[in-house]
Amino acid sequence: MRVLSMSLMSTALLLAANWPAYADDVPELNVEPVCRGIAQQAKDPGERGGPDLAYSTCVQSEQAMRQKLSKEWPSFAPADKAHCVGNEKGGYASYTDLITCLEMARDARKMND
Repeated sequence: MRVLSMSLMSTALLLAANWPAYADDVPELNVEPVCRGIAQQAKDPGERGGPDLAYSTCVQSEQAMRQKLSKEWPSFAPADKAHCVGNEKGGYASYTDLITCLEMARDARKMND
């Protein structure tokens, strides 16, 4: 019993020591709903490419924004990350909106310094 509790405690301490590394990663957002919504707006038959092109373009754009965000992620304040990521935990999450929120928070912070 004592060996088991020591093993569990060791595991918990190891996970706790590594928690900041996991918590500070760029979040995985489901951009499908927002891209589907954009594609729905492209249903006009006269629009070049139509909904399929609009959807794939949106997904590609969101992936590019995630790559940009991953490079800049360490430069944002933890409080701003928590606030902005919290805003993106809805049905229409977007890396574009997330990076905009973070940049605005950073710029507002600079103005107040």
